[in-house]
Amino acid sequence: MQWHHFTGTDMPIHTIEPEIYIDSRILILGSFPSVRSRADGFYYAHPRNRFWPLMEALTGRKAGTVGERKGLLRESHIALSDVIFSCSIEGSADSSIKDVIPYDIASLIKGTDISHIFLNGGKAADLFRKYNPISCIATTALPSTSPANAVWSFDRLLSQWSIILDFL
Repeated sequence: MQWHHFTGTDMPIHTIEPEIYIDSRILILGSFPSVRSRADGFYYAHPRNRFWPLMEALTGRKAGTVGERKGLLRESHIALSDVIFSCSIEGSADSSIKDVIPYDIASLIKGTDISHIFLNGGKAADLFRKYNPISCIATTALPSTSPANAVWSFDRLLSQWSIILDFL
């Protein structure tokens, strides 16, 4: 399936393929990749983002390289994507997002074992609700792993994010 399409605008387009498998049990959605993630070609690439350290702590698997991160997702039955396919954005600031073209999440999860969607941060949750107003799958909003969410310590994030283990 082709995920990056020409939109006829100069807006950033999501160029990172969703990490999703038929046996994925949960889907974690962010809002839109950071500048660093878009440059590196994989999710949560900023070294201060706490997503991968959380996944390592929750699954007990090392995830230092992109290959290890993909292996962690696949072997843990975790799918990963974003709510937004394309948008106008200033740098990596979620607060600047506008002109949204969303992913078709229903099509993305069709034919998988996904039973729950987790939303990484308030902006992802707000956008998901806006563009997927009627969802036939349960969702849970979790605190953002972004370094911009500095009020949440790693331990507090780990406590909240541990809910994903109930679905794996």
